[in-house]
Amino acid sequence: MESLFSVAWRNWGWENVLGLVETQKPLKGTKHDGHTGSIKEKLKVAFLVSKAAVRFVQGSKVGEAASSVSADDLASIVEGQDMKSLNFHGGVYGIAKNLSTNFSTGLYMDHEAIKERQKVYGINKFEECVAPTFWVFLWDSFSDVTLRILGFCALASLIIGIVTEGWPKGAHDGLGIVASILLVVFVTATSDYRQLLQFRELDNEKKKIYVQVTRNGYRQRMCVYELLPGDIVHLGVGDQVPADGLFISGSGSSLNIDESSLTGESELVMVNEELPFLLSGTKVKDGSCKMVVTTVGMRTRWGKLMATLSEEVQDETPLQGKLRKVATTIGKIGLCFAFLTFAVLIEKMVVDKWQAGTTLIWSGEDGLRLLEYFAIAVTIVVVAVPEGLPLAVTLSLAFAMKRMMNDKALVRQLAACETMGSATTICSDKTGTLTTNHMTVVKSCIGVKELHHPINSDSTDFDLPASLVRILFQSIFSNTSGEVVITGEGKHEILGTPTETALLEFCLSLGGDFHAERRAYKLVKVEPFNSTKKRMGVVLELPGGELKAHTKGASEIILASCDKVIDSNGRVVPLTDDYRSYLDSTIEKFANEALRTLCLAYKELDQGFYTDEAIPTSGYTCIAIVGIKDPVRPGVRESIALCRSAGVTVRMVTGDNINTAKAIARECGILTEDGIAIEGSVFREKSLREMIELIPKIQVMARSLPLDKHTLVKHLRTTFNEVVAVTGDGTNDAPALHEADIGLAMGIAGTEVAKESADVIILDDNFSTIVNVAKWGRSVYINIQNFVQFQLTVNIVALMVNFSSACLSGKAPLTAVQLLWVNMIMDTLGALALATEPPKDKQMKKPPIGRNESFITSIMWRNILGQCLYQFFIISILQAYGSTILGLDTHPDPDLLLNTILFNTFVFCQVFNEVNSREMEKVNVFKGIFQNRTFMVILGSTVVFQIVIVEFLGSFANTTPLNLLQWCLCLFIGFLGMPVAALLKLIPLQN
Repeated sequence: MESLFSVAWRNWGWENVLGLVETQKPLKGTKHDGHTGSIKEKLKVAFLVSKAAVRFVQGSKVGEAASSVSADDLASIVEGQDMKSLNFHGGVYGIAKNLSTNFSTGLYMDHEAIKERQKVYGINKFEECVAPTFWVFLWDSFSDVTLRILGFCALASLIIGIVTEGWPKGAHDGLGIVASILLVVFVTATSDYRQLLQFRELDNEKKKIYVQVTRNGYRQRMCVYELLPGDIVHLGVGDQVPADGLFISGSGSSLNIDESSLTGESELVMVNEELPFLLSGTKVKDGSCKMVVTTVGMRTRWGKLMATLSEEVQDETPLQGKLRKVATTIGKIGLCFAFLTFAVLIEKMVVDKWQAGTTLIWSGEDGLRLLEYFAIAVTIVVVAVPEGLPLAVTLSLAFAMKRMMNDKALVRQLAACETMGSATTICSDKTGTLTTNHMTVVKSCIGVKELHHPINSDSTDFDLPASLVRILFQSIFSNTSGEVVITGEGKHEILGTPTETALLEFCLSLGGDFHAERRAYKLVKVEPFNSTKKRMGVVLELPGGELKAHTKGASEIILASCDKVIDSNGRVVPLTDDYRSYLDSTIEKFANEALRTLCLAYKELDQGFYTDEAIPTSGYTCIAIVGIKDPVRPGVRESIALCRSAGVTVRMVTGDNINTAKAIARECGILTEDGIAIEGSVFREKSLREMIELIPKIQVMARSLPLDKHTLVKHLRTTFNEVVAVTGDGTNDAPALHEADIGLAMGIAGTEVAKESADVIILDDNFSTIVNVAKWGRSVYINIQNFVQFQLTVNIVALMVNFSSACLSGKAPLTAVQLLWVNMIMDTLGALALATEPPKDKQMKKPPIGRNESFITSIMWRNILGQCLYQFFIISILQAYGSTILGLDTHPDPDLLLNTILFNTFVFCQVFNEVNSREMEKVNVFKGIFQNRTFMVILGSTVVFQIVIVEFLGSFANTTPLNLLQWCLCLFIGFLGMPVAALLKLIPLQN
């Protein structure tokens, strides 16, 4: 025991050891001065100190990365919110010391030290489910019941064929079916596996979160995956806590934390010095602070929870659900046709045998015929079941999601791709979405003196009283969520929101020293910006002990809180009506110039102010009004004009001044002569009847609260049956994002809470990107309609040809192998070709697709039925009179030759119909065809494989080689489908 104490003494010093002993409290149920209690208490302290000393010795073996508190103990302290253990280790400061970190400068880590620390504490990543391998998808593809039945048919055909006809002739039919099944299975599995890889890649992008971290002496933006125990993380409203950690006292206000993702409890939890535990995965609803990271990755409670969950599976989208029902219905019809075809073929065979007098005599050849008929019936089911419909949706969505990612839009919910194409209204923020979000103070009224600050000017000589400049610096440098930091290169960098950055830049340009100003006082209380109150505030304790409150926010709201103002001589004077009128007109003047206005004010507080009290909201002295320029983004006006031509109404919903909002809305082209601009306070006072009359005309809503946005969205969706897209960046936007059909969160300015509530994250915060999302949404919908039109045509013709032929001749012209090839053309290959068409500009010149509009339109039915009639008529003529017309009687096997011509003609009809299906209404179907490489490759591959099947796989595919004239005939008949399609498109129809 003595040696353990000596280790602790040598490594920690007397002060720390004695501090540990002094922090121990008497055991519950014992008297402090009792002999027994005293012995127990001493033993407990001795044990705890010994344990700590042993851990220190063990920890030192892994170098500086380890501390005297093990990784598991750190996890246990925070997860169990164990104040006793925390105090035993010296509180938050003691834990930080053990982790070799500093609250101001953070960890000092090079590459080797990072690797060493990750070895000890782990990486801040959660273990993911192992992705299914390609072989799993291969097996799943073969799990299809109809394919397995075909497999058994092929096996039986092989056995009977070899027994009756010998090898290899008797094996041709069976091996042909096996080869076709394997090809279908392989192509389907490859397609599905590729989609999985794409979705996993996009899912990894969704999980990337960036936070502000102090490390190596400066503040920097860092991915949460790089966090280490000991890092100092800066948290604010809307942030997601990236790892388990401890609240650092004096670093900001207390936090209101939403722990519902962990506990299921909706009540907010207060985190402060008394209860400093912060858990990974929870969200900051209010307040700001610094946090020291203690536990990362799978040791956190969130990590343990994630380990119990299976991989997130995307829900079926509405369109996938619709098409699955269509596929089921068509499948049932196909099953009926298959049964009827099989029954008719058997009936014809029995009748033939009865007429020949061999009803009771059945040979191996008869068995093969029965198997062939059964295989044809099963293959009809395979062809009839359009499993390519849901596949087409998945392919199109995956393709669109990947391309949208390149266009700076990250899709979190698959359904949003479809829904965005139906959007009729976009409720957009102003700042950062319609504007560049790069703000600069260009005008100000400091005291009662108006000043101009040209953007590219270095002039800072404004002849202001020193006392006024001093209080201005104190107001801006203290009452801010931003920070001036020194980067790794030794340069100054301003961190924070664009508004905070503009104000800090303004003060620095006037000669202010951020760090000197912050050292001159103590922050007593912080109230972060609140979108409901439209203000933020702090309370400072000055060197003399006096308290001062600073506030800033919406100009008219802060000015209404003031009863004094600083005049041009730097004296505090009453805010008379003349002064108030002058300042009101200044605010209006700045706003009419499309400047964002903020008012700064302060108040001397009595010594009786307590930190648990709210910061006062009246009795302030006005310091300044600043006008911040935020230019409109290039291309926004054109994007809004494009939305208008597409039947999409754009509404601006902002918290800014109404005059500023109107000026920006006019510049963007949102506010028109017949539109209305309204303030949120006026809107919420309206009765329900007045709201319903007003909402269709509202184009701008200024000074809006989150509830106003939610009310507007709710009425647009329910009362007016609009499909609404909403942009949001703040935590308080979450309700409106949830209420909307499509929630669009800002990737740069957006909080993690807003992003989690959204369906799509706009990575560059640009309105033009939102329009691109709408364009892709329409493209997805139209691509799938094109594919459905193509597939239904093939389905109907294949069923009609085989069924009619079975009834008339007792034979099916398309064999099992041929039908499987057709199935692949129209399902997997067709989906790949048609579902990956890029969006076209003309799609944004039509009105949006209605919420309840039928998916298969009258235009589609016109094209489907017209093509079906043409193809069925041609193939029926060839089947009935082909031998005579083409003079095939001289061929050794005229029936085989005719069936080959029928099969070849049928396939080329589908090839040209695939080109037709690129456009449902336009006659010119070749426009842009060479820009879609996938389409061209699949079309070319289909033709090449068809040549191989006909010319070289005769025994397996039941085909015979054709001469040049016969090939030209098949191509010509297929090509004739194109003028037929063009004529059909000239028949006028309304969608």
